[in-house]
Amino acid sequence: MKEGESTVAGTQPPLLYPYYGSTIRRAPSEPAIHLPETLADVNAPVYGWWPIGETDNDLTRQQSEEPQGQRIIVAGRVVDEDGRPVRDALIEIWQANAAGRYRHVKDAHPAPLDPNFTGAGRTITDADGRYQFTTIKPGAYPWRNHDNAWRPAHIHFSIFGTTFRTRLVTQMYFPDDPLFPYDPMLLSVRDERARARLISRFDLSLTRPEWALGFSWDIVVRGADSTPFEGRE
Repeated sequence: MKEGESTVAGTQPPLLYPYYGSTIRRAPSEPAIHLPETLADVNAPVYGWWPIGETDNDLTRQQSEEPQGQRIIVAGRVVDEDGRPVRDALIEIWQANAAGRYRHVKDAHPAPLDPNFTGAGRTITDADGRYQFTTIKPGAYPWRNHDNAWRPAHIHFSIFGTTFRTRLVTQMYFPDDPLFPYDPMLLSVRDERARARLISRFDLSLTRPEWALGFSWDIVVRGADSTPFEGRE
């Protein structure tokens, strides 16, 4: 977000939202401290020495065998508030597998791990700001925030601009998930139109016959109609 830029009330998740229990422990209780600019703010690509591999954006081809679950293609554009493409942005994603479990040592959900699914991928937007991933639709999972709490199926997105400090983090959801009304993390975005910007749409033109379902999801990095991002209040 540019200095001095404001957001419309209710369009971004607040840092403190008591119904989302973890925010009570991690939301800042003191005013922000302004840090002076350093070499980390140099206006140059931060990922130039990490080339994108052939299968980095295809999470179904990263192991010796195919992962379990429904193949999906997720694609869209990264744009600014005027609809101009954000080119050469590094997008990283991470997600649970089809059973709703992350490949992480702290995930104790008693669902099966898939040895052929890492749950992580990355790509770079093209000249039109477009990106595309092939992956597996993630499953819902319990998260112990409150009694009988389950997260809707979602994919985490991290978008890097030209420096590390331009990183934005958000989540993409799938249409018509029955868990939406029960998820405090999604409901922390109080503006209904802003919440809708987190939900992808089924796209038959992206769908590949006998192979994978397609979902479209565009990311707007700033402005009154921006995608809700974590930590931007």
